[in-house]
Amino acid sequence: MTIHQFPTPVRPHALSVEHRDHVAMARLRRYLLDALAAELPERVQRAGTPVSADERRGLAEKILHDAAQTHSERELIANRPLLDQATERQVVAQVIDELCGLSGLQPLLDDPTVETVNANRWDQVIVQYTDGHRARVAPIAASNQDLTDLVRTLAARASSQERRFDQGNPAVNLQLPGGERLFAVMGLTAGAVTALSIRRHGYLTVTLDDLQDRGTIDAGLRAFLAAVVRARKNVLITGGTGVGKTTLLRALAAEMDPMERIVTVEDAFELALDRDPAHLDVTALQAREPNIEGEGAVSQAELVRWALRMSPDRVIVGEIRGPEVIPMCNAMSQGNDGSMATLHASSSQIAFTRLASYAAQSTERLPLEATNLLIAGAVHFVVHLDRADGTRVVSSIREVVGADGPHVVSNEVYRPGPDRRARPVRGALCADTVNDLAAAGLDPAVALTPGSWWTP
Repeated sequence: MTIHQFPTPVRPHALSVEHRDHVAMARLRRYLLDALAAELPERVQRAGTPVSADERRGLAEKILHDAAQTHSERELIANRPLLDQATERQVVAQVIDELCGLSGLQPLLDDPTVETVNANRWDQVIVQYTDGHRARVAPIAASNQDLTDLVRTLAARASSQERRFDQGNPAVNLQLPGGERLFAVMGLTAGAVTALSIRRHGYLTVTLDDLQDRGTIDAGLRAFLAAVVRARKNVLITGGTGVGKTTLLRALAAEMDPMERIVTVEDAFELALDRDPAHLDVTALQAREPNIEGEGAVSQAELVRWALRMSPDRVIVGEIRGPEVIPMCNAMSQGNDGSMATLHASSSQIAFTRLASYAAQSTERLPLEATNLLIAGAVHFVVHLDRADGTRVVSSIREVVGADGPHVVSNEVYRPGPDRRARPVRGALCADTVNDLAAAGLDPAVALTPGSWWTP
């Protein structure tokens, strides 16, 4: 009789231990991240006082310790194999590292030459450098789910405000620990993947002298803008995305008296004047999105109204985006001279149309003529930024002199030259304004002489 010898069967689970552990680790990591996103904002808010990075880490460690224990109990009930304690601690440590760092984004943010990060998906990442050139870089996550988890974790730790990032709230706008601004969406792109954009401001403290050294302004513009600030003229800074509006706003603020009381209003913290030792009395306000129940939202328009009750010498709006244009103009025309704001616009002239369109969206529903009267009584100068040969430059400055029905009347006192850099227009500045600026220390022979542009 022939006896057939069959190979000894290998137990299936012996071949899949590594895979089984990987699945279990992923399940634990998912549970821990969900627990952080659900509990950390609430615990930070309950603290009632500003929470330091170390205190936030301590709260996160407590949440993760409790969550890991609960997860183990659920795995037992589900009759799933448990991870050994060393592996469990490793997963918890990895989540803590993600919470306190920025995972795959960290190398990019550690590079001071990286200015903008655009991730169309987790493995399609384009960065723009400070010299203007762009390049594709390595993936910032291992998968779309990992990128979604990273953004959700960053949203949970962003501040004391409750910030969700899920299908119910598929967009989030927040400030990263280094001051960078992140905006992300999930499920709304082609392929329904998570995409994000990060903008960084490389100069949290900057002066007009610094901008002159970089070629953004010349000596005449430096003297002119400094006098505008000292004379407490209201200024609107315009330009495209990433052209340096916030940087110029910081430089103008550096010309203010250190003891002046400043209240800033922003959609997401970027100005950081409250962190600049050159300013001793700053209250920084940030708009708030609605909570899970759809309540608790605070708009920029409301914050501007509240700012007026905080005894400000100047009110600064980081960026006008909508109905806050009405309270901002009211602030500029009701004794808070020297206030400032930025606005996305393609030219200094178009700025007035943008302001009017935003005013039309406000609850006041002002007609165009009334809006123009309000703008003309509030804004003194519009300073426009552009690019010239890859350099951010002041290209145009308009003085607002009045309103005529559907039009805001303005004089272009600095006009773009052939190289897009601003050149003064002799005689364009109103005589009263010249006197005001001269009283603030302006030497017209320096600031208003054509051809004075500083060449690097």
